[in-house]
Amino acid sequence: MSLFLIESSFEGKVNEVNEFNALVASLRETVAAKDVKLLEVQVSKGFDRAFFIFEGSESDIRASLEDAQVSILLLKEVRLIGKQQEEVGAYDEGLNYLVEWNLPEHLTMEQYLERKRNNSVHYAEVPEVSFSRTYVCEDMTKCLCFYNAPDEAAVKRAREAVKAPIDAITEILPKE
Repeated sequence: MSLFLIESSFEGKVNEVNEFNALVASLRETVAAKDVKLLEVQVSKGFDRAFFIFEGSESDIRASLEDAQVSILLLKEVRLIGKQQEEVGAYDEGLNYLVEWNLPEHLTMEQYLERKRNNSVHYAEVPEVSFSRTYVCEDMTKCLCFYNAPDEAAVKRAREAVKAPIDAITEILPKE
């Protein structure tokens, strides 16, 4: 089964943790009925953006989200890098930042992976930041990288150390 990234906006319909948790619980039930698994969900601190990772078919995921009345701003097939799928969501890592990078047109998956292998050792130069995982869109348009860091400036230092650009940084709500 494939993994898919869905970016969504709650458009003011979700404003606090209990509302968000109820929406996610309902969504898990909806997708399970279609043989789709919600692998991971992260939400921005202000509840304006959410990032879901689903395992299943694109059509079943799309139908499940429509049934749950969750808007789809972006739906892309992704590859998980940095963790094994069964490790995601298995424990709380204290993730609190998401970095988005719109990949250059010429970059291939193989080049991206080689670059990541070569540069990841430099995370040690910024020990206060922990890199967790990346989801890379299979069409090589963008990637999402998750971190635990004391602040946004530390995330920027870590990205500079590994020579990786930032198109957007989102502070995400830590798991309770």
